[in-house]
Amino acid sequence: MAYKILTSQCTVCGACEFECPNAAISLKRGTYVIDPNLCNECQGFFDAPQCDEVCPVPGTCVPAKGGGKAARG
Repeated sequence: MAYKILTSQCTVCGACEFECPNAAISLKRGTYVIDPNLCNECQGFFDAPQCDEVCPVPGTCVPAKGGGKAARG
């Protein structure tokens, strides 16, 4: 499963972008987004998703339903 950023809560601080070991986070149209095809919840790098760990607004980076490479649609 991948993570997603709740744009309504994102302050666009940029802390998450540089912490992502998979370069899955980028700035698109003035907000940060997570590419579900690149996000693997930091498995193999960290014990927890780093976007959630470094985000100053709790609950902004959350698990995406049906995200990741296996999802279609």
